[in-house]
Amino acid sequence: MIDKVAWLHVQDGRVLCARSQGKDTYYVPGGKREPGETDVDTLVREIREELSVEIDASTALFVGVFEAQAHGRAEGETVRMTCYTAAFAGEPAPASEIAELAWLTTTDADRVSPVTRVIFAHLHEAGLLA
Repeated sequence: MIDKVAWLHVQDGRVLCARSQGKDTYYVPGGKREPGETDVDTLVREIREELSVEIDASTALFVGVFEAQAHGRAEGETVRMTCYTAAFAGEPAPASEIAELAWLTTTDADRVSPVTRVIFAHLHEAGLLA
């Protein structure tokens, strides 16, 4: 099980997604915890590293935990994504290993990882994603 924390930034029926260098698949931004980190600590650090924005930790709101087959991994290896929304300061821009950002909707399901598809379905059912 790959355990990750992710930021859901939804705007105008679209969600901000990131594509890493050398990859062709998009993910919701986030990453793995470092030892001793809380979910929110991980969220703040990962989003700062990947998107060059500062998450306001006091506004972090738990959305849900989503699981699916890990993209590009052996069959049966799953990823668990614990997702939050949060206010932020700055303008999201690719940083670190991120090559590109894109605003995606459910029509882009073929461009995203399996766990991101599960997240998209949840956001669509909640009326937040086109």
